[in-house]
Amino acid sequence: MGPSFNEQFDQHGAWRRAFAQQLKRLGQWMGSHDLMDAAVEERLQRLEEQVRSDKVTVAFVAEFSRGKSELINAIFFAGYGRRIMPASAGRTTMCPTELGYENGTAPSLRLLPIDTRMQSLGLAEWRLKADRWVKVPLDMDDPAQLAQALEKVSEVRRVSVDEARALGFWSDEAADENPVLDAAGMVEVPMWRHAVINIPHPLLKQGLVILDTPGLNAVGAEPELTINLIPQAHAVVFILGADTGVTRSDLTIWRDHLGTAEDATDARLVVLNKIDTLWDTLSSPSQVQAQLERQRQTSAELLGVPLSHVVPVSAQKGLVAKINCDDILLESSGLPLLEEALAEGIMGRRQAILRATVASGVASLQSETRRVINIRRRDLDDQMLELRSLRGKNASVIDAMRGRIEQEQQEFEASTAKIQAVRAVHLKMLREVFHQLGPRSLKAQLVELTEALQPKGLKLGVRKVYGDTFAKVRTIMEAAQSTGIEIQAMLGGTFRQLNTEFGFSLQVPAAPQLGNYVQEIVAIEQRHLQYVGMGNTLRLAQPEFAQRLLRAMGLRLRTVFESAANELELWSKTATAQLDAQLRERKRSFSRRIEAVNRIQQAANGLVDRIAEIEEAEQHLAELEQRLTELTSDLVRQPQAPEGVDIDIPLTELQPLAAS
Repeated sequence: MGPSFNEQFDQHGAWRRAFAQQLKRLGQWMGSHDLMDAAVEERLQRLEEQVRSDKVTVAFVAEFSRGKSELINAIFFAGYGRRIMPASAGRTTMCPTELGYENGTAPSLRLLPIDTRMQSLGLAEWRLKADRWVKVPLDMDDPAQLAQALEKVSEVRRVSVDEARALGFWSDEAADENPVLDAAGMVEVPMWRHAVINIPHPLLKQGLVILDTPGLNAVGAEPELTINLIPQAHAVVFILGADTGVTRSDLTIWRDHLGTAEDATDARLVVLNKIDTLWDTLSSPSQVQAQLERQRQTSAELLGVPLSHVVPVSAQKGLVAKINCDDILLESSGLPLLEEALAEGIMGRRQAILRATVASGVASLQSETRRVINIRRRDLDDQMLELRSLRGKNASVIDAMRGRIEQEQQEFEASTAKIQAVRAVHLKMLREVFHQLGPRSLKAQLVELTEALQPKGLKLGVRKVYGDTFAKVRTIMEAAQSTGIEIQAMLGGTFRQLNTEFGFSLQVPAAPQLGNYVQEIVAIEQRHLQYVGMGNTLRLAQPEFAQRLLRAMGLRLRTVFESAANELELWSKTATAQLDAQLRERKRSFSRRIEAVNRIQQAANGLVDRIAEIEEAEQHLAELEQRLTELTSDLVRQPQAPEGVDIDIPLTELQPLAAS
C-alpha cells in the first residue's frame, strides 16, 4: 500500500519549497551576472510565487447526513484524538465551510450571517468586508474549545416561509424537497451563509484547502458554490451512503453540480460511506463484500464513473481506529485505500502540472538568457577581429576604424526611431485589447442579461438572452486572440528586418493562446445553464436569487478576463524584453569598441592587453552558459508521474494561477 494522503501531501510541500528555492537561486545568479531584465525578473517571481503559494483544494460534496464531516475528521484531524468538525446524528454542517491557513492571521472561525443573501453581493465581495463576519477565536492548544467553537457551523434559526423563500431554502415548485414546517409554521434554515476556518494545521499550512459543503438545498441556493468553488477544486469527493446507494437527491446533486464538469484535471472520487452498517452477525464476510461490490457496480454505472473511483469506507470506524491505533480496524474501515486514491489522484497530478508549468517558463527563460550570452559572445568576436586587424597598423588606420564604428553607431541610433514607432503601434493595440477585457466592457456585455433578470416574476425569454450574452463574451475573447496573432505578426516582420540590418538574433515568441479561456467561458455557461432552465423558473423569479446568480457569473467571467489580460501582458513583455536586451547589448558593444580603439591609441601595449581581456571574457561567457545549464537542468526536466498516475495536462492548467 502506498503512502497516505497526509504523508503524500507532506512530501508535496517539501518538494514545492525545494523547487521554489531552486528558482530563487536561479534568479539571484542571473541578477548577479547582469542577465536579468524587468520582464525576466517578473516571470521568475511569478513562477516562484506560484510554486510557493500553490493551493490544493479538496471539496467534499454530498446530501445531508452522508458523513462528510466525519470523513474530514478521519482523514485530516484524527491526530487531535477527538472529533474536530461537528459530526453527530442528523444534519451537522449547515453552511459551506472552508478550512485553510492564512499566514500571519490568528486561528479563528469567521462566519457570514445568512441575512447577507438578501443582498446582491457575492461571496467573493463579502470576503472583503471583514466587519460583516462574526469572528470566533480558536485555541489550538485546547481541542475541546476548538471542537466547541466549530459547532457553530451547525447552528440554525427558524424563519417564516416567505423569508425562507427569499433566502433560497423554500421552493414552491419542488414542495417535496422543502424543509418541514414546525407547529408554528416556521422553517429551519442555517444561521450562517459561509464559514472560513483558519488553523495552522500542518497540511493546511502547506497549501491544502478543504471545502465542506452542505446538502442539496444549500448547494443549489448558492450559485457561487457550483459556479466557482466546486468546479475549481482539484479533487471532489462525492459521498453516498453504503446502505442506500445512489438516491434521487444524490443523483440530482451529481447531475446538476458535478457530473457535467468533465475536467480532466479534477479527481472525481465517489465514497460509499458507513459500510459498518452492513456489518452484522447474520451475514458472512463474503456476503457483506458481495453486497458492497453490487453497490459499487450500481453506483459507478448510475454516475458514469470508473469502478476504481468508487471506494467503500467507514469514516467513523477509521477515525476510531486512528485514535486507538487499531491497525486491524483501520484496514477494515477502507480509509487507507481512500487516502491512497486521494494521494495518487491529487498529489501526483498536481506536482506534474506544477513541474510542467515551471519547466515551460524556465525553458523560455533559459532560451532568452542563452540568446543574451550569444549576443555578448558575437560582439566579443567582432571586437577580436577588429583588434587583430590593427596589428602593425599606423595611426591613420586606427582613426579610420574609429570613424567606421562611429558611423555604425549613428546609423543604429537613427533606426531606434523606427523601432519606437512599431512599439507605439504595438502598445496601442494592446491597450485596445485590455479595454475590451476590462470590467467596464464586461459589464456592458451583461447589461441585456441584467435587465432580463431584474424584474420580478417569471423571466420569459431569459434563456435566449443568456445564450446571446455568452456568445458576445466569447466573441470578445476570440477577438483578443486575433489581436494577439496580429501583434505577433507585426513584431515578427520588425524582428526579421532588425536581424537582417544589424545582425540581431530576435525571435518573436509564439502567438498568445487564449483558446483555453474561451473553453472556460463555455464551461461557465454550461454551469449556469441549469439556473435559467424550466426547472428553476420559480426560483429565478425571486429578484434576490437572480441578483446572486448574476453576481457569481460576473465575478467568474471577470476573473477569466483578467487572467487573459495578464497573459497577454506577460507575453508582450516577453516579446519586447529581448528587443530591449539586444538594443542594450548593442549600445554597450559600440561603447566597448570605441573604448578599445582609444586605449590602443594611448598605449603601445594596449592592443595585446585588450585582446587578452577579450579572450578572458569569452572564457567567462562559456562558464556562464555552463552554470545556466546546471541551474536549470532540474527545473526544465519533464515531470515524471508517480507509479499508477496518468498525467494528461491540458493547456488550461499551464496558465498562472491568478484565475484560481
